[in-house]
Amino acid sequence: MNMASVIPQGSHVDDMDGHGEFKLTDRDFRFIAKRIAEHAGIVLSDAKRDLVYGRLMRRLRALKLTRFSQYCDLLAQDDGTEMEYFVNALTTNLTAFFREPHHFDYMQQELLPALIRQKSSRTLRIWSAGCSTGEEPYSIAMAVAEVMPEGWDIRILATDLDSSVVATGRQGIYPETRVQGMSQARLKRWFYRGKGARAGMVKVVPELADMVAFKQLNLLSDWPLKGSFDIIFCRNVVIYFDKATQSVLFDRYANQLQQRGHLFIGHSETLYKVCDRFSLLGNTIYQRVN
Repeated sequence: MNMASVIPQGSHVDDMDGHGEFKLTDRDFRFIAKRIAEHAGIVLSDAKRDLVYGRLMRRLRALKLTRFSQYCDLLAQDDGTEMEYFVNALTTNLTAFFREPHHFDYMQQELLPALIRQKSSRTLRIWSAGCSTGEEPYSIAMAVAEVMPEGWDIRILATDLDSSVVATGRQGIYPETRVQGMSQARLKRWFYRGKGARAGMVKVVPELADMVAFKQLNLLSDWPLKGSFDIIFCRNVVIYFDKATQSVLFDRYANQLQQRGHLFIGHSETLYKVCDRFSLLGNTIYQRVN
């Protein structure tokens, strides 16, 4: 996720020479920021006003509202239906196949061979937390399937707060532009090319789709998860949380990992002075130590 803003700190969308279609007051923005922080842990500074305006004005149009205050009133009385649209609008999902490739190289060259030697149960459990539209968990599935021997019970859980991107991931269908740069060997092995009305699209093969279970999940709520994981990916997610929330989240990840389990985080993230239950192996790869 990458919630970048293009409006200067302290600028007001509704003061832009009357160009704003809807009125977004300071009170409205504070309500919206408080709501998304309470529900999803996302911290919106005043510098995010332009992003908020741009993302939510579509909902105001769809609902035939004329002011953000009306939308805030709707959220205050919501039974949960509008909250889903609200959260989906304000979460940004920037992702790619084999993003931060050193993580997948480490998995294939170091981690998975070690697990093959060490695990007598012949089970492998991986969680992609913040899976976006599915490129990350399918990249994990490809990396795993290319290394693991037959006879292993392999399951990958893919979760995201945004229900719309979870649905996209579950379909496993992408424009061909999304797989540019991937080797021809991988493309041939792991994707079907679309024809006719589906020309220009690719779809993951059933072998990959069967490895991944997509679920909608709020990381700040209860986790209805069974068992523990060998590996957790949580990349470019916690940068939108404050340090206190990050600390709680990483502690929960440690509890969900097996002893000596591995955690992969984003290139701009760190556990330094956030959680002491992991040891840094290098390149944003951590191992649970307690």
